[in-house]
Amino acid sequence: MPDRAVIVYCNILRHLFPGVPLIIGGVEASLRRLAHYDYWENRVRRSLLLDSRADILVYGPGEWQILEIARRLEEKKELEGIPGTCIVSRQVPPGFTLLPSFEQVQEDKEAFLEMQTKLSIRKGLAQPHGQAYVLQFPFPRYQPEFLDWIYSLPFSRVIPADFPELRLAQFSVVTHRGCVGQCSFCALALHQGDRIISRHEEAIIEEIDRLASHPQFKGIIDDLGGPTANMYGLDCPSSCPEGECLKCPQLDLSHRRLIQLLRQARNRPGIKKILVRSGIRFDLAMASPEYLEELINYHLSGWLKIAPEQVSLKVLRLMNKPTYKLDEFRKLFERLNKGKKQYLKCYFMVAHPGTTREEALKLAEYLNKWRGSGPDPVEGVQIFTPTPMTRSTCMYYTGLDPVTGEEVYVPRTYAEKKEQKRMLLPKRKSRKISS
Repeated sequence: MPDRAVIVYCNILRHLFPGVPLIIGGVEASLRRLAHYDYWENRVRRSLLLDSRADILVYGPGEWQILEIARRLEEKKELEGIPGTCIVSRQVPPGFTLLPSFEQVQEDKEAFLEMQTKLSIRKGLAQPHGQAYVLQFPFPRYQPEFLDWIYSLPFSRVIPADFPELRLAQFSVVTHRGCVGQCSFCALALHQGDRIISRHEEAIIEEIDRLASHPQFKGIIDDLGGPTANMYGLDCPSSCPEGECLKCPQLDLSHRRLIQLLRQARNRPGIKKILVRSGIRFDLAMASPEYLEELINYHLSGWLKIAPEQVSLKVLRLMNKPTYKLDEFRKLFERLNKGKKQYLKCYFMVAHPGTTREEALKLAEYLNKWRGSGPDPVEGVQIFTPTPMTRSTCMYYTGLDPVTGEEVYVPRTYAEKKEQKRMLLPKRKSRKISS
């Protein structure tokens, strides 16, 4: 696949099919829909909608938008105003939030910071690019019935022999979309939405029953979950400010709906085991020991995946991650898991803005102490990579915290990033060479 694949393919399509409406979508288009910092070139680039010369950009999963676009094209109607899309226009609709222009954010980091604080999928946004505006229409708030319909379609669930890495997806079931976590380094809330949309239990059970009759199915559901496995059932009809869900007293952390779903699903005919391989948000799980017991007793394959990312309170605040002490969750897990050979597997991140060598060293010491009491808990160590539209990328580019405006230390050199990662990996024992 070529670099900047969307631009390359759009140019080819424009040449081959002049005059045919050109629609772009997917993760690359979604996250580059407005002016954005580009890590490859270390500069701010304009909207991909302009660079690709597409007629309309679909952001997010896109099923609803594509159906609406197809309907309008069939009826020979304009494509303006479709929720979950972006277009280029000479005018700004009433009620849209005006962002700093591409030219401003390209030259002024304070303007880039201002743009970051205004990003939202709930609002209409307009960003000047030269003499025109890139318009983002608010994300469609589709209903659970729509998700149920999508996953009821007759997918073959046959994995091509050339793509064995997709095997785990063959018999996995999606329970919900969206995320209320709002981690600074994650773009999911700006792609799938910052509200949870949970499928109906009956529809999920029907899908599991269909899988049980698949000729290649051997009785094991490889994953039952979503972006974060234990956010199923956290749907909320209110219109709270963005990013406030985890602080809301109305958030139901009992995991009641999810526990009920797991119990129903594992007792269906033809089902031997249902695994939960998607990571869980451990601060939410701590509120429901009953849910953790369900996971530990029935739905693990030896490991439970969590993503603490760091142990430094300073860095966790910048990441917008839970500042619960990881030790508290470890003790709860070990108590509920007593007598079972099941362990935690953790994901950590180095070189995130705010991570000095001292902060990385604290994490390394913590992990070395943990390794001394059992199996290595580290599933993966990721070097922070700036992704368009995220708060962490804004910190990386501007050197400022978009929430407070304070300066933030940023590890920038490749040597420093690799050193931080090396510190977290277990020390290799030197092999003796026999004479």
